[in-house]
Amino acid sequence: MKKILVTGGAGFIGSHLCMRLLAEGNEVICLDNYFTGSKQNILELLENPYFELVRHDITEPYYAEVDEIYNLACPASPVHYQYNPIKTIKTSVMGAINMLGLAKRVKAKILQASTSEVYGDPAVHPQPEIYWGNVNPIGPRSCYDEGKRCAETLFMDYHTQNGVAIKIARIFNTYGPHMNVNDGRVVSNFIVQALQGKDLTIFGDGSQTRSFQYVADLVDGLLALMQTDASVTGPVNLGNPDEVTMLELAKTIIDLTGSSSKLVFQSLPEDDPKQRQPDIQLATQLIPLWRPHTALQQGLEQTINYFEQQLVYTN
Repeated sequence: MKKILVTGGAGFIGSHLCMRLLAEGNEVICLDNYFTGSKQNILELLENPYFELVRHDITEPYYAEVDEIYNLACPASPVHYQYNPIKTIKTSVMGAINMLGLAKRVKAKILQASTSEVYGDPAVHPQPEIYWGNVNPIGPRSCYDEGKRCAETLFMDYHTQNGVAIKIARIFNTYGPHMNVNDGRVVSNFIVQALQGKDLTIFGDGSQTRSFQYVADLVDGLLALMQTDASVTGPVNLGNPDEVTMLELAKTIIDLTGSSSKLVFQSLPEDDPKQRQPDIQLATQLIPLWRPHTALQQGLEQTINYFEQQLVYTN
């Protein structure tokens, strides 16, 4: 049994990760300040004697004896990370420093949940890990993009200077149950709008693309990456390379929900990427048993079922 710390553990991805770690026989400490996370995501875990929930903000130091750390804490949707951009970048940078300091003291292995946003609006397609990105350092998204880029720098520096065992995962668009109803990302926006019979809001002309990964596939990748050889530090792309346009996604969700919603178009937000698709060749070499295997329609059906329940609950 390993003792594992998950920051952002009550969030969308973190809650699924906590469940899997417990199911595999580990002891889990879940840290969250509930800015975007929710106790509802982890209610079923609270009775587990090997699960500990701590309300804590990782911009402040935290001390515990642990074997592994998954650093997931940070708002990940534009609506949330632009709400308080200074807090967002502090979470990425100061949070990384605090968690790396802990890992250094207790000799824990630590994984950073980085993001495909480090590639910005990419000039290379699909995006391999060797691509340095095209990021506006003073734009409305820079608090998140540059915060995550700086966190990657800190992880590599703690590794090279202090010998901290690190893993860096660059997570591409992920969806599934436990997303917030007001998450602000395209999958949740479209599903909630469709279920409520509202028009689906498409920014731009809908030709921009994304590649959507179901959350269970991501958790498989995170767990597998954490267990790779010590020489594997990353960054490693974790995502589903199947690319769809926003128009295709909207029409699929309308069909799956049976909604009568129409499509409405608004101007594209500043610095919004036109394309996003992971090159996962490195991931498949380093973690050969991992592949994203959940088809988009299958994952969307499960996500729609979840949101149907949530909308009944919240109403």
